[in-house]
Amino acid sequence: MQAKVKWLDNNTFVGRSGSGHAVVFDGNKDNSTAPSPMEMVLMSAGACSSVDVVSILQKARQQVQDCEVTLTSERAETVPSVFTKIHLHFDVTGQQLSETHVERAVKLSADKYCSVSIMLTGSVEVTHSFSVINVE
Repeated sequence: MQAKVKWLDNNTFVGRSGSGHAVVFDGNKDNSTAPSPMEMVLMSAGACSSVDVVSILQKARQQVQDCEVTLTSERAETVPSVFTKIHLHFDVTGQQLSETHVERAVKLSADKYCSVSIMLTGSVEVTHSFSVINVE
């Protein structure tokens, strides 16, 4: 896997993945126009885990209609301001969803599949929780 990051101006950069997708990063504290690199890391953990959870539930033939993960984090007060804690809370919505299946999907993502959050667990306390919302 490869990528490039190019400076645009001020503290704004554009990253381009090896597959050709582009994303803007903004390191400006005031008047930013895009997520900061640390926000992107946080959102990447959520996106990676969400892909796993939805995929696992679909393979289990669960009727998933929506999955939203809320991420909260704490950072060190001194430089470098690394993440010290990240919590992922999944709200999974669907019809006749099994709480056991959702719990299993979140656990498998956390322990086995999500490359981003598993990579972070070496230096960050990463925790997970979930809510099941069954609709008619």
